[in-house]
Amino acid sequence: MSALVLDGRALAQKTEKELSARVAALKKAYQGATPILATILVGDDPASATYVRMKGNACARIGMQSLKVELPADTSTQQLRKKIEELNGNANVHGIILQHPVPEQIDERLCFDCIDIDKDVDGVTCIGFGRMAMGAEAYGCATPKGIMRLLEAYDIRLAGKEAVVVGRSPILGKPMAAMLLNADATVTICHSKTLNLADIVLRADIVVGTLGRPEYIKADWIKDSAIVIDAGSHPGGKGDIELAPLVDRVHAYTPVPGGVGPMTINTLIYQTVEAGEKKLDS
Repeated sequence: MSALVLDGRALAQKTEKELSARVAALKKAYQGATPILATILVGDDPASATYVRMKGNACARIGMQSLKVELPADTSTQQLRKKIEELNGNANVHGIILQHPVPEQIDERLCFDCIDIDKDVDGVTCIGFGRMAMGAEAYGCATPKGIMRLLEAYDIRLAGKEAVVVGRSPILGKPMAAMLLNADATVTICHSKTLNLADIVLRADIVVGTLGRPEYIKADWIKDSAIVIDAGSHPGGKGDIELAPLVDRVHAYTPVPGGVGPMTINTLIYQTVEAGEKKLDS
């Protein structure tokens, strides 16, 4: 029996249609005003530039605006913070993202935490993470929040399930674990130095791969009927999990590409529309 494919691309397309209607309603109610997402790109890294362009394209598809801020590679932490503070003070900007990674001379965490909590639509600030983990209102980190939206869309029950998150990054693994815990799953966080990793993964009802290493998690570590979420993206269409042997025996899985990836930008745009609605309706 083939597994259920958790199709992030299809869900993202469906959500964009819904968001287009919401943006159109805002334009009608507020003399053409739309939510505005500000993207900050420091330096000229080609991959980062591509991601920023994709985010701008997503904004355009639903009729909202984007403001692209480009800074030179030699920008200092102080200069970047000043630019973020300018965007914080711009009443027309509803969401701010700082494209990761930034050049090494910049204190990225300090700059992330300069973003106004009400405009932190990428869910990267310490305050935002803390509020989310405590169950308070906050925008979730875009990739794990996108995964949660995907699981919800396919009616995947999380309460009481044993979830194993492999990876502990502050913008993926850790918030993913917190979100699953908030959804009443029993959560174990593992990483590259975890002992007996295969044995821990084998008992999981839900496996989330966020380690950033191609096919690090092997198919024979995963039990039949598991729900497999692969947040990795590597050359050759590979994720963090060895997926090919699993498609005929697990309950559900996210394909690579087309699973988690489309939900990341979609969630960022979704949360920006929410932020715009709150501000314009206030």
